[in-house]
Amino acid sequence: MNFKFTEENLNRIQKEINKYPVKKPAVMAALYVGQEQNGYISDEVIKEVAGLLEMTLEEVLGVVTFYTMYHQKQMGKYHIQVCTNVSCMLRGGYEIWDQVKNKLGINNLEVSEDHNFSLEEVECMGSCGTAPMIAVNEDYYENLNKEKVEEILESLSKTN
Repeated sequence: MNFKFTEENLNRIQKEINKYPVKKPAVMAALYVGQEQNGYISDEVIKEVAGLLEMTLEEVLGVVTFYTMYHQKQMGKYHIQVCTNVSCMLRGGYEIWDQVKNKLGINNLEVSEDHNFSLEEVECMGSCGTAPMIAVNEDYYENLNKEKVEEILESLSKTN
């Protein structure tokens, strides 16, 4: 499969490139646009970004594999990330992880059969003072307990 950015997305990336004296710092934005257009970061997206920003494939792949916001396979309509790092763990992060896992019937980096949900255990989402927390796509939910998590999951199930 051959990936090419749409003209609109090339313009978005060019605006990011224009913010810097060199192209390389626009890599995160370009990857995000690529993931948005393609659904995930494929090898073709990596090649396109590398060519566009005059980077090596390895440099782009290093960014993709470092950050949890980039996915190298198709995720569900609702991608749920559960933090289990120290602060979240001490305040019930693993209990929430188990709750979500059991409710959805999927494990880490799996996608539900209906493609509505995917699940990921993450190390830190920068919300230690409001732990435990989860993210659903780009929305953060903090100061959670099992009841609040159940409400979130039920509301997502109703929107399908």
